[in-house]
Amino acid sequence: MKTATAARVEPNAVETKDSPGLARRQVFAVAGCYFVASFAALGLPPYLTEILPELGDGAARWAGLLYIVPTIFGAIGAPLWGRLADRFGRKRLLLRAQLGLAAAFLLAGWADSIATFAAALVLQGVLGGTFAASNGYLGAALEGHALSRALTLMQGSARAALVCAPIVVGSLTPWLSPHRQYALLAVLPLAAAVMLAALPEPPRSRTAAPQAAAAPEVEADGTPPVEATAEPSGRAPAASLRALYAIEFAFVFATVISFPYLISLIKERIPGTGPMVSGVLFALPHMCYLIAAIPVHSLFRGRPRAGIALGFGCIALGLAGHGIAHSLTAFVAVRLVLGAGLTLGLVCMSVLAADCAKGRAPGGLFGSIEFFSKAGAVAAGVAAAVGNDWFGPTAPVLTGTAIALVTVVATTLPRLPRTLRTRRSL
Repeated sequence: MKTATAARVEPNAVETKDSPGLARRQVFAVAGCYFVASFAALGLPPYLTEILPELGDGAARWAGLLYIVPTIFGAIGAPLWGRLADRFGRKRLLLRAQLGLAAAFLLAGWADSIATFAAALVLQGVLGGTFAASNGYLGAALEGHALSRALTLMQGSARAALVCAPIVVGSLTPWLSPHRQYALLAVLPLAAAVMLAALPEPPRSRTAAPQAAAAPEVEADGTPPVEATAEPSGRAPAASLRALYAIEFAFVFATVISFPYLISLIKERIPGTGPMVSGVLFALPHMCYLIAAIPVHSLFRGRPRAGIALGFGCIALGLAGHGIAHSLTAFVAVRLVLGAGLTLGLVCMSVLAADCAKGRAPGGLFGSIEFFSKAGAVAAGVAAAVGNDWFGPTAPVLTGTAIALVTVVATTLPRLPRTLRTRRSL
């Protein structure tokens, strides 16, 4: 049986596409619009430790918690927005997300107190959700390998924003504070909305009627119990979907926990480091993704679980290295190792998500994935704030190391019983 929360976030519709497919240029347009819109949302939060002193929090003690405010409210709204997209149109809800971001950024840029700034971040979470909305749009028109490549491209847009935005923000800081840059960058989601308006609405999918109960128990989304390995409708089994949710949560927790206090850690370990260098170090893992994502997709698209286990191993090694790095060279090395893990994990999770999307309503599915992703980010932000307050900026990276190691064990141990059974039968 499922918990109430799991039943609420799991997609419950079965869809078949009437005429799937998008032109390649349209897929790139969606990814480009996400990059434009996410520039401020992904690039400015690392500078919260510099923004908050302007608003009265001299020690930036609220950085870790405010880092996750958009995430908390985004997690709450993601499943609802996904289902509304399935019902009223994916393009319409994607435009709504872009316009909501623009309004939130304007308010954040002109906030003159922590309370107003926090309210802007709440609006960003409630009204945003551009990543899930974009993936739902793509999932309505693509399937299988084409969808997994499109999802890999979407993650590339996010990584590109994380590479470029911190560097640009750091470069502009001498002339315009990161706080005021929120208002300046509000023009970007507005531009994205204009570009998206020219794209077509994906063809309306047919929703298959639910099957009559042929077994004593079914899951909340209409799939058979965990023991099932295949489904007549072509959907991935519920066990695979739950595994994807769990991996998504653990991956986001292990990687995001190092974000809020990374710049503080770099300044503590390498005194005199400027904003530009800090921004480049922050961006290095995401540069790795941009370089290696497509080759990794080709290599691991047939064995995503092996890639995920290897990715979590690299994440654990890279985060552990942050705890002992005391030079620029050492930080570059550990950030590159973390980048290898980031690339493997994100690409292989895109392959799993594309498999789980077969026969499911894309808005609901990607809204649910976003729920668990943001839940992982929320947990990471809380753990980062508590760990930083008690033990300093090293604590978050060591906590992420522990979670990554636990996930490596969890993803590899299920293979051992099958191996033992095979050997015993020989």
